[in-house]
Amino acid sequence: MYLTAEKKAEFFTEFGKNATDTGSAEGQIALFTFRIKHLTEHVKKNKKDLATMRSLVRLVGKRRKLLDYLKRKDIDRYREVIKKLGIRK
Repeated sequence: MYLTAEKKAEFFTEFGKNATDTGSAEGQIALFTFRIKHLTEHVKKNKKDLATMRSLVRLVGKRRKLLDYLKRKDIDRYREVIKKLGIRK
């Protein structure tokens, strides 16, 4: 399995306040980014897997909404997350 409980806790520890702070926007954005990268590699290998492609597009939309929310609420946190994760925008 590519995403274990320890890996999730690591994301929330690094980007959130602590490992149990799973509701923070930064932690969720980091987790979505990891999942997006994994699904992108899968879709590159399996071009006809349309169900995974749909999931990938939905996940990108979720991340975009969270990034827009963070941008509205606190531009400094937004810029920090973008820089750490290497998301282009």
